[in-house]
Amino acid sequence: MIQAITKEHLRRYGEIYAAAFSGPPWNDPWTPENAEIHVREIMESARSYGLEYVIDGRVAGFLLGASMLFHYGRTFEINDLAVDPAYQGRGIARALLEQCKADMKQRGIVGLNLITGAEGFLPEFYERHGFQRENRVILMGMEL
Repeated sequence: MIQAITKEHLRRYGEIYAAAFSGPPWNDPWTPENAEIHVREIMESARSYGLEYVIDGRVAGFLLGASMLFHYGRTFEINDLAVDPAYQGRGIARALLEQCKADMKQRGIVGLNLITGAEGFLPEFYERHGFQRENRVILMGMEL
């Protein structure tokens, strides 16, 4: 069952996020506590939107992001799409992504964006769902 995210499940989102992003292809050293803070900060954004996927009363995965207005219309950035490793391979990420796309289209959002790792299976997963590698912009960063 897919439903709107809720602050009551914030701790579970942190657990899922830490477990999903601590493994391949990311291998990031997330703790559930820090992941919970990360998720809470996105949820508190005025334009946040999120979905959770529940199996037998337990949250198995979630999608979370926020929209932003540009000169060409409002876009939605998927910040997080995470599935508990125990539930991966069951189509949960696909279902969350498809529901998000439908909801955003209904809301008049003109585009979806996301950042993902360039290695591994994730680029291919997103390409199968209509995303294209962006050629007009690049991600830039710096360490402080």
